[in-house]
Amino acid sequence: MDNPLKKTCLHDLHVGLGAKMSPFAGFDMPIQYSGIIDEHNAVRHAVGVFDVSHMGEIFVSGPDAESFVNYVFTNDIRPMVPGQILYGMMLYHDGGTVDDLLVYKEFEPQHYLLVVNASNVDKDYAWLREQSEAFDVRLDDQSEAWGQIAVQGPGAETAVKDLLGFPEAANIAFYNFLDLERDGVRVILSRTGYTGEDGFEIYAAPDFIRACWQKLMDGGVKPCGLGCRDTLRFEAGLPLYGDELTADISPVMAGLGMFCKLDKPEFIGKSALEEQKSLGVARKLVGIELEDKAVPRNGYPVELEDGFEVGVVTTGYHSISLEKSLCFALVDSAYAALGTPLWVRVRKRSFPGIVVKKRFYQTKYKK
Repeated sequence: MDNPLKKTCLHDLHVGLGAKMSPFAGFDMPIQYSGIIDEHNAVRHAVGVFDVSHMGEIFVSGPDAESFVNYVFTNDIRPMVPGQILYGMMLYHDGGTVDDLLVYKEFEPQHYLLVVNASNVDKDYAWLREQSEAFDVRLDDQSEAWGQIAVQGPGAETAVKDLLGFPEAANIAFYNFLDLERDGVRVILSRTGYTGEDGFEIYAAPDFIRACWQKLMDGGVKPCGLGCRDTLRFEAGLPLYGDELTADISPVMAGLGMFCKLDKPEFIGKSALEEQKSLGVARKLVGIELEDKAVPRNGYPVELEDGFEVGVVTTGYHSISLEKSLCFALVDSAYAALGTPLWVRVRKRSFPGIVVKKRFYQTKYKK
């Protein structure tokens, strides 16, 4: 018997707004409200809000918390200061990706928050517990206890200050956060995002998040679904676990080696990444711009002019912001150089394209 879909603390509000709902990562989530194009443009040019309460929050504490997190995380947390956030991955020993995540260094010593992908919460928590046996740490999966919204776009700071009553937002640097209290409720206010634009995340108890959502709706902020969340992150060159990062796709293959600090002490997967850096990898993730308006989709073959298959599309769209057909593709390394001509087979026809940088859209936001 299939497990019933989970619901976030905002589920009934999405339904009340007429959102198109669909299963995602075990949750019944809003895919769109007014339409993907309308919502995408709102975030690019004004402000929108996403329900991301399905994301996982795993807290790590104890005498060995720093050394443990540094052992399971590719980035180096040792130089972090309280209130700072780092992006990176957790890896298997062979270099494959367990998950990509954010690490928050909390203000209490030896306390960290790991924000993980919704589809991986149970897997990540079990994997972390397994790795923690030699460390004096406490792991606490609090994913069910927290709601989370993401306010994104050029108008995000104004919305968070004026509509949600967080004047502190103006003083938060990119990839930093504050631990606040409002009406006796703990609130984590961070400045990161998954759209390429400025933005904030508000983490708090479900009732507080519901109140924040309603204030944003009353203030005219556009509700946005997972449909435009994907088109936005794609244009900004950001990976999605399950497509651009998997157990078979390492950060080196995905072009994310800058988030893997090979000069720090041993971490899980380090030796595999060192070997990949030294010997090279068989496949690399690239961006491809097609000459035609045909839309490449996940799983479509990437070919040479003679039809010889050299890769596969991981994500593809006709870009809303750029009005071009674009995709990420995992291709044989021999064909990964910028400027390489490649063809993408869309159903029965192949369309010509060229390898370009994966960050297709350059935001005006200065981080």
